[in-house]
Amino acid sequence: QVQLVESGGGSVEPGGSLKLSCVGSGFKFDDYAIGWFRQAPGQGREGLACIRNVGGRTTYKDSVKGRFTVSRDASKNTVYLQMVRLKPEDTAVYFCSTSNFIRSSAVASCVGIDERLFRSWGAGTQVTVSS
Repeated sequence: QVQLVESGGGSVEPGGSLKLSCVGSGFKFDDYAIGWFRQAPGQGREGLACIRNVGGRTTYKDSVKGRFTVSRDASKNTVYLQMVRLKPEDTAVYFCSTSNFIRSSAVASCVGIDERLFRSWGAGTQVTVSS
């Protein structure tokens, strides 16, 4: 059974930092690209960052480029999202997800970080940025 568990969310002031974790189980972690998404109240799910299963190449949406960094530790079946210089508009529930396809085909999911190219989802972790 595929399972993803996000953690590390919390409340911070503008300009602060948080590091989110996404731990995967029940599947061969290295076969999948992993994406990070967020959903603010009343809005759709937004793709933020993606890390490929091979080579570790990363992709970011413009809204977070330069502030968020995605990384993975295969030995721990974990993907991280380091977030710095947080803004109030970063307030949302953050999710991680596995690519629809595996191995060499997984990279397609990272091209546009479109949620339709991802499947299994975690329950999310809340990030609140306010003063």
